[in-house]
Amino acid sequence: MKIMSFNTQHCLNYLEQKIDYPLFAKTIAESGADIIGLNEMRDEGEREDYEPQMRILSELSGYENYYFARAIFYKGNNPYGNGLLSKHKILKAETIPIPDPAGRVEGKHYESRCLLKATFESGLTVIVTHFGLNRDEQENAVKTVLEHMEPEKCILMGDFNLTPDSEILVPLRMKMKDTANLFTSPKLSFPSDKPDRKIDYIFATPDVELISADIPELVISDHRPHTAEINI
Repeated sequence: MKIMSFNTQHCLNYLEQKIDYPLFAKTIAESGADIIGLNEMRDEGEREDYEPQMRILSELSGYENYYFARAIFYKGNNPYGNGLLSKHKILKAETIPIPDPAGRVEGKHYESRCLLKATFESGLTVIVTHFGLNRDEQENAVKTVLEHMEPEKCILMGDFNLTPDSEILVPLRMKMKDTANLFTSPKLSFPSDKPDRKIDYIFATPDVELISADIPELVISDHRPHTAEINI
């Protein structure tokens, strides 16, 4: 089974700076991934450029099963959050809010985040998330993941806004395996044209067999996608 994590920046073509559904659908379909977790997705809202992006990508890419998890309403009734596309039927999917920090550091950008949690007939659980930019948000995100992850057959993926050496990731590393450990050479994911850091991840519980992992050198979104092949 192949998994892909991809921050799409709401399907914005990075080079042309316009929403480009055919490009993203083609990239997704050609990846060969069975399950894809997407960050920074929009849903239908008040603004003309807030469309049902998960449905659109589903139709264009041929992935029949999809789910949108709203994290926020942006400037009015405009939904924004995470998404899931799958070749396999989704038995159950839910949106789990990540608690906002009790206080806020002055001058820092804060944004409410969520987990998308889905289960499949194979017994696999997939969690898609997008961590905040600030340490307190990131610590809340890690805590929420640990509270809702499954001990077996569980995949966690998304844009964590953290580099691999971050101590914030230690609690996750104690419970899950980082597929990036399979890289034969360093691979970076952001920004896509000239990447200087890795902030996108696919983790798996210890029982999941990891076969391979990659960050393809694609300049589609502002992030490069992250892929992994697994056996469950």
